[in-house]
Amino acid sequence: MNDQERLKQIRKEILVAAAKAGEGHIASAFSILDLLWVLYRRVMRYDAANPKAAARDRFVLSKGHGSLGLYAVLAAHHFFPSTQLESFGSYEGLLGGHPDRTKVPGVEASTGSLGHGLPMAAGMAYALRLKQSPFRVFCLIGDGEANEGSIWEAALLAAHHRLDNLCCLVDHNHSTDRALEVGDLGGKFTAFGWSAASVDGHDQEAIYRALSAPADGRPRAIIAATIKGKGCLPMENNPAWHHQAPKPGELESLLAQIT
Repeated sequence: MNDQERLKQIRKEILVAAAKAGEGHIASAFSILDLLWVLYRRVMRYDAANPKAAARDRFVLSKGHGSLGLYAVLAAHHFFPSTQLESFGSYEGLLGGHPDRTKVPGVEASTGSLGHGLPMAAGMAYALRLKQSPFRVFCLIGDGEANEGSIWEAALLAAHHRLDNLCCLVDHNHSTDRALEVGDLGGKFTAFGWSAASVDGHDQEAIYRALSAPADGRPRAIIAATIKGKGCLPMENNPAWHHQAPKPGELESLLAQIT
């Protein structure tokens, strides 16, 4: 099974999990799947059997409502059995609506309150720098989340300390533009002292090249142009699917439209 076929399967797993739970940010999860897949498949260094090993890269999902995407990718890389997805959103299960580092193997930070993930990731990167560790920290934020002042406070700190072991990926799906456009995010990060690159957030080779660029003494921002709900046409750029589970009778039709 190639990567695209596996991601198609993962989208179906996410749909089924959300339908069973009766809730979930499906479209937000679909938006970031290519980014997560490249990170865990090709870039990050980790041991799924020992997820707290000191010798590891770290990933923080700052836009915690996209948790279903992270859970499905973690399961695909053997951090926990994929059967755990079946209990998403239940009291007896590991997997809540937002990531919980005290419960879920592979989750580095409990997130959900927007704007907090990048500050935590910057702290992790600074700690690794003090320990002279060769490992990196990756953080995924939403473009709407970039309206939070704490994002830019963290950006200033990271640039001041020249944390070139820190990479911030921005899920730029434009879903909040109708309320407040964030404008040229690459230019903003550059003005704050970061290096920045813009990529198609669904082009895995472009994502890989951007993530693999050599360090240049600055933290790195990757502005990924994405489609919210990517891979399921009725959900793509449809605000009705921001937080909605398939209604009775909808699931089979949606599964058939997964690409």
